[in-house]
Amino acid sequence: MQLPNLPVQVRKGWQAITGAFQGVLAGLGLLAIVFLAIEGGELVPRQNVAVFPKATAAEPQFDAATEAHPAPHQEHKVLASYLARRYRVASDATADLVGEAYSVGRAVGLDPLLILAVISVESRFNPIAESDMGAKGLMQVIPRFHAEKFVVHGGEEAALNPRTNILVGAQILKEYIHRSGSLEQGLQLYNGAPEDPARAYAQKVLSEKQRLEQALPRAARPSTAT
Repeated sequence: MQLPNLPVQVRKGWQAITGAFQGVLAGLGLLAIVFLAIEGGELVPRQNVAVFPKATAAEPQFDAATEAHPAPHQEHKVLASYLARRYRVASDATADLVGEAYSVGRAVGLDPLLILAVISVESRFNPIAESDMGAKGLMQVIPRFHAEKFVVHGGEEAALNPRTNILVGAQILKEYIHRSGSLEQGLQLYNGAPEDPARAYAQKVLSEKQRLEQALPRAARPSTAT
């Protein structure tokens, strides 16, 4: 800065003032740099920047297998134990099938105890059971009569896959109940005996369903109507 022609003392005083002022500005600039370094370059408080929390290693991550197959509820264990004793099947196997019946029941809109009752009557929990008529698996589905339902599962060979068999069997039963207008008649259609006036098959399945209900504490019984 060029100073006007002033006495020497005045000029020196002016230079001292401007020098001190420049020093203050330099100090403020240094403080700003330190602040930015500490804050990582963020001029706004952190709580106003992070709209969505960042995931951390400590947070649980979604596991597709765990979501698809949650830990069994207490009623599942009770049913699995009851079925294992009644049909002399390994409890691990019945636990898996009970869980699958509940999962399919929710998806299709059927009482899981009804599904388990049909499995009890049809195959006694033998996943590779086959009849002389060609019925296969836990729910004794005849693949050639329902080929379109097995297409999405890889074909009729999937009839012996327990999960596929339960799902397709439940879908068929649901359709028959809807078509016939009643649970008993739907069961008779499922059995291929719609003309039986005694409805023996339906009574057998419903009796088994009642036994399953009695094996459970009242508060744990499914609320699905069919």
